[in-house]
Amino acid sequence: MTLSSGTPRTGESVTTVSPDTTGRGSVPDVPRARIITASLVGTTIEFYDFYLYATAAVAVFPALFFIGSDDTAKLLASMATFGAAFIARPIGSVVFGHFGDRIGRKATLVGALLTMGIATFLIGLLPTYHQVGLWAPAMLTILRFTQGLGLGGEWSGAALLAGEYAEDGKRARAAMWPQLGAPFGFILANGFVLVLTSWLAFDSSADKGNLNHIFMVWGWRIPFILSLVMVVLGLYVRFKLEETPVFRQVLQNDQKVKTPLVEAFKTAWWSMIQGTFIIYACYVLFYIMTAWFLSYGIAKVEAGGLGIAYHDFLIIQLISIVFFALFIPVSGWWADRAGRRTQQIVTTILMGLFGLGFKFFLTPELLGTGEHANKVLITVVLSVGMAIMGLSFGSMSAYLPELYKSNVRYTASGVAYNMASIIGAALTPFIAVALNRAVGSAAVGWYLAFAAAVSVFFMAITHETKHVDLYDRD
Repeated sequence: MTLSSGTPRTGESVTTVSPDTTGRGSVPDVPRARIITASLVGTTIEFYDFYLYATAAVAVFPALFFIGSDDTAKLLASMATFGAAFIARPIGSVVFGHFGDRIGRKATLVGALLTMGIATFLIGLLPTYHQVGLWAPAMLTILRFTQGLGLGGEWSGAALLAGEYAEDGKRARAAMWPQLGAPFGFILANGFVLVLTSWLAFDSSADKGNLNHIFMVWGWRIPFILSLVMVVLGLYVRFKLEETPVFRQVLQNDQKVKTPLVEAFKTAWWSMIQGTFIIYACYVLFYIMTAWFLSYGIAKVEAGGLGIAYHDFLIIQLISIVFFALFIPVSGWWADRAGRRTQQIVTTILMGLFGLGFKFFLTPELLGTGEHANKVLITVVLSVGMAIMGLSFGSMSAYLPELYKSNVRYTASGVAYNMASIIGAALTPFIAVALNRAVGSAAVGWYLAFAAAVSVFFMAITHETKHVDLYDRD
């Protein structure tokens, strides 16, 4: 494949994919901005939805969708609906992966975005338990599960869209664009909630049980409903894309397989295990730095937390997430220069050392508690963790897909990514909370160091993929 800069249309830079005699596909000139937007918007919605739903599951859903006098039981029931998406994601990776490897990346990405976006929008329109009884939590669970199905098919498709259009030698930099959806979605969701709750004078600790508060009546619905704007934008740019040149080659050479999942387990089962554990530590770090750190930061001092107000801690998180965003492009550039495996091994070793340092810099004695908490130091610690997260996450969208053949790449990379989400994401907050309560924050760091060691091991026994030809994998 020959990639060169064509003549820009309406001021946009253009990627030109020229045909050759090897049977590789060719496509018309495609503006790079369109490819970037098409790959970025879905993952932005994914993480926007994650943080938005997580906030609502704590502050809104227990009071509006569940009944009973036990607040803890209602919170657990609400968080169970949140967890339904993790169950659905591997299923979604199989379903959408099948179509992505059978009919193409473009059409499948449209389907994943519609599935995810419509479900998110409908959550904003749901009647509450006080209006329709048990139908309310049932519908909430179904829609959350549906979101998970769409999310399961989104990441791998977005990564392939960006990577399979990339110029030679710049694939990690091109494929990092979908990864920016994580910090962008975080900033959009938490920033929106911060502005909305401030505007409506809603205190999550004092007002979440007040069903007459304007935020509880209709204010919480606004972020869900307005997600439709991003969905429409995403559909617009995705409909205007051509199929990726790599998949066009699959079609031209009649390389499609009847059942991609069966073929993936037959020919790439070990690579899928490797991919799962390569990204495992990345997930552990992310959920320690977000879900667990949030619970640790705002928990009462007598419960082993730092006793920081939620509003204040949200601002700290928003600052730290900027470092996450800044280091994702650094990760892509570094991976193109040094290679995926080298870049990821060095980054993951740093991650393990960071975890081992928890016993020194992540203690109430050093950070302070309540009104005496050292918020500057807390921001620095969280920002360092999120910077390492950016270095780890940024090049994964190039590294994982490069492990698989083009005719099963959507399925295999999606299964690896979403299985890691169960092992590294779904379990981490519970394990971290239990370790902190039993031993202290140092034990949470040991858990992160263990995860890093596991991932480094699997990276070390996996071949370098920097120079892999996405067309020729036989």
